Amino acid sequence: MAQTAPRTFSHIGRSVPDLDAAVKFYAETFGFYVVMPPTEATEDDSAIGQMCTDVFGPGWGSLRIAHLSTADDIGIEIFEFPGNYAPEQKLEHKRHGTFHFAIQDPDVEGLVEKIVAAGGRQRMPVRSYYPGEKPYRMVYVEDPFGIVFEIYSHGYELTYSAGAYT
Repeated sequence: MAQTAPRTFSHIGRSVPDLDAAVKFYAETFGFYVVMPPTEATEDDSAIGQMCTDVFGPGWGSLRIAHLSTADDIGIEIFEFPGNYAPEQKLEHKRHGTFHFAIQDPDVEGLVEKIVAAGGRQRMPVRSYYPGEKPYRMVYVEDPFGIVFEIYSHGYELTYSAGAYT
């Protein structure tokens, strides 16, 4: 079988209880570009209405959505659904599916301070992958809505190519 070239990552979708507050948090804390400000979509015959019906099924009603972008063109699609709710556990790591994403910043500690000052939470101390050898660091945090994510000091390939767990 022929080797397939790796694909690029386009975007990730997040669900939040307050879209306006989430757009403000991600734009101000991480500097993400607001590509499309909060907009309402309704179940109708429009292109977005039909797409949402395809995904969510008939009867979804309406939602609010915004699009942001990182400096490397990765999209952050944020939804606010009527009647949304937080999971019982903020980090359902044993549930199949996505349970976190990661953002890269060389100033891990400084970014954590900004997250906490903006209403987020630090879940663990900043840890080193190669203590005393390389400056690769990471930490798990939460945004103000309880969404768990990770901060990396260095790129994914650079961090793991040397065998971070050996």
